[in-house]
Amino acid sequence: MATHPTQYAHPEALVETDWLEKHLKDEGIRIVESNEDVLLYDTGHIPGAVHIDWRADLQDPVIRDYISPEKFAELCSRNGITRDTTCIFYGDKANWWACYALWAFRLFGHDKVKILNGGRDKWKSEGRPMTRDVPKYPKTSYPAPKKRFDNEIRAFFDEALAQSKSGKPLVDVRSPGEYRGEITHMPEYPQEGVLRGGHIPGAKSMPWKTATNDDSTFKPASELAKIYFDQCGVGPEKDTVVYCRIGERSSHTWFVLTYLLGLNNVRNYDGSWTEWGNKVGAPIEKSA
Repeated sequence: MATHPTQYAHPEALVETDWLEKHLKDEGIRIVESNEDVLLYDTGHIPGAVHIDWRADLQDPVIRDYISPEKFAELCSRNGITRDTTCIFYGDKANWWACYALWAFRLFGHDKVKILNGGRDKWKSEGRPMTRDVPKYPKTSYPAPKKRFDNEIRAFFDEALAQSKSGKPLVDVRSPGEYRGEITHMPEYPQEGVLRGGHIPGAKSMPWKTATNDDSTFKPASELAKIYFDQCGVGPEKDTVVYCRIGERSSHTWFVLTYLLGLNNVRNYDGSWTEWGNKVGAPIEKSA
């Protein structure tokens, strides 16, 4: 068995709360809040943070897809973000949606990205400053990305199917009940139109929050390695696909595998179960 890492592969991808409080006004950074609850930002946020709404800002309003490169450039420009800006993402639910926003930025080639370790919950629990003031930044001229990196960090249905048939690592990060097919949505959340429950054949169940501590920070590298290398069969020599319901929880796992464990062969299947569970002819397993 390969030796497990004892340190994060990219520790620079995480920012601690004490550091950020001391550097709120640094040039060259933009703090970005992205939450599941899109109204939460208005109740108070980190001073200087801009709000990116995962649905209104990152999703195409008609097509089940992300915005165009031109729309992404407009989003960055109106938030005062340049190609050289380091974006520090944070949010509720242990940074679940912050990781989704970070993954979307990476999809458009913006690679100067970090996560606030512990997110909004840790920041608030430590009594750090919050404000309702909405910052105004000079508009920039962010160039439209020449491409989206769909092939590099994103998987589509046919690729997830090929992954399943070949027996390569597939990680289902939903709740155990969703994985077993007992429910088709997260506990305490509304049903969102998936017709069938279960999981992609061959997928391993590893709920996304397994990677975090009680204070919403990420677990140490050695523990993460045991979780994903030993229990899920991922590794540097194996292409891996992660999925959930619409790709949001799995983006959190993608961040863990890519930045904290250093794998460069992980793709997020954002179509996830809302696509797979409704796809005519898609194979499904319900076993535990």
